[in-house]
Amino acid sequence: MQPLKKQLKQTLTLVFFGALLSAYQPAMAKTDLEAQESFLRARVNSHQQETDHSAHVTPIDKSLEFHGVFYGYLPCNDCNGIKATLSLKQNNNYLLVTQPARESSREFYEKGKYSWDDENRTVVLTPNKESTVHQYHIENEGTLIQLNSDGARMPSELAERYTLRRSDTVKSREVHIH
Repeated sequence: MQPLKKQLKQTLTLVFFGALLSAYQPAMAKTDLEAQESFLRARVNSHQQETDHSAHVTPIDKSLEFHGVFYGYLPCNDCNGIKATLSLKQNNNYLLVTQPARESSREFYEKGKYSWDDENRTVVLTPNKESTVHQYHIENEGTLIQLNSDGARMPSELAERYTLRRSDTVKSREVHIH
């Protein structure tokens, strides 16, 4: 008889907690449903209001938008050319990878900071290690043309030979693998 009472007691306890749990679930579901409805009403209200956001929009620094990977094949005095990959990264960091077209396929890496001059439409690369500063004229958002060492533009017949194009504007390109 003792085991029967114990089993009955366990069964009644289970039934009681089951009923209590099932009574608790609908209240929770109703609360979630009410929350979803209030969020939906708030969303509809925000879309119905014609709000002018221009008053609190922070002006964007164009130099932060001007980044990407540029490719080109530059002329060389003692080789057939130099394959160049210029990566303008966020935070004004750059990586310039060059590879002369010779028997040796060694790549040269140069890291540093770049500055953007919107008025003169130039990008100036300043290497971390002591090296030559490179300047490029910004032809458009997808094209950079290397400038002379004094910052002057190349003659128009040479400018095309000193051009780097952004990767998303070039259909085929040779890629440096890092």
